[in-house]
Amino acid sequence: MNAYEEIRKGERGAWVSIVAYLVLSAFKLICGYLFASSALLADGFNNLTDIVASIAVLIGLRISQKPPDSDHAYGHFRAETVAALVASFIMAMVGLQVLVEAVRSWYEGAFVAPNLWAAAVAVVCAVVMLGVYRYNHRLAKQINSQALMAAAKDNRSDAWVSIGAAIGIIGAQFGLPWLDKVAAIAVGLLICKTAWEIFRDSTHRLTDGFDQKELTDLRSSVARVPGVEMIKDVKARVHGSHVLVDVVIEVDGGLSLIEGHQICDRVEERLKRSHNIMHVHVHVEPKTEEVTRNP
Repeated sequence: MNAYEEIRKGERGAWVSIVAYLVLSAFKLICGYLFASSALLADGFNNLTDIVASIAVLIGLRISQKPPDSDHAYGHFRAETVAALVASFIMAMVGLQVLVEAVRSWYEGAFVAPNLWAAAVAVVCAVVMLGVYRYNHRLAKQINSQALMAAAKDNRSDAWVSIGAAIGIIGAQFGLPWLDKVAAIAVGLLICKTAWEIFRDSTHRLTDGFDQKELTDLRSSVARVPGVEMIKDVKARVHGSHVLVDVVIEVDGGLSLIEGHQICDRVEERLKRSHNIMHVHVHVEPKTEEVTRNP
């Protein structure tokens, strides 16, 4: 399966998330108003932001499938990262809105215990989101999609949000009606936290940031290739769900051009096979012997 086929398969997971969020957000918002639950309403608004985020991921996946052209020699794979960055701003705005509304209702003193049915709604929605998480998590591992894996983790966090809302609603039944407001504030904070994490990860990728541990693993793989005398430099950057690597190695200066080229091919093959690297550029230099001079 090539990169474009993997992206097309990843669209299935994005559509599953969109449909689930559409149904669950409408269900939570309606039940939140009917049962007077601030926590369930906040959870519903959280799912609305997830719809936007999932649509942004879907659009990014669609754009990523465009083939390379004169302006994008490496393709359009970073479109999904840009879409995630846009989604993080939208999520942050909604998260702040949920916080403001929860704090406002707190100071108004409208501490009304929500109907217990609201807790049952939250638990059912949490179970559904855990199912969506398992589906997307399995699909993301199958096609090695970092974007879909991030969406799966968002599905899991939404399940925990619903469980937290249920706890707040149940607590309100035991003479603690303010606990529902606390749960709503916690949901708002969690939305903002998720938005910040997506923003941080997206900007890190777009500015060619790369995990140092993974870079060390790449260097170790190159060092084990027969014929590589020394590694002068290894650089890597994330391109959508794929990785581009630049390697500078030294080989025996007495080797022929063909032998040096064969070593380069072995380096490329090892990195692509062991680390699922999309593109590897290897620059080879002759190893220079250090000359010791007598004083």
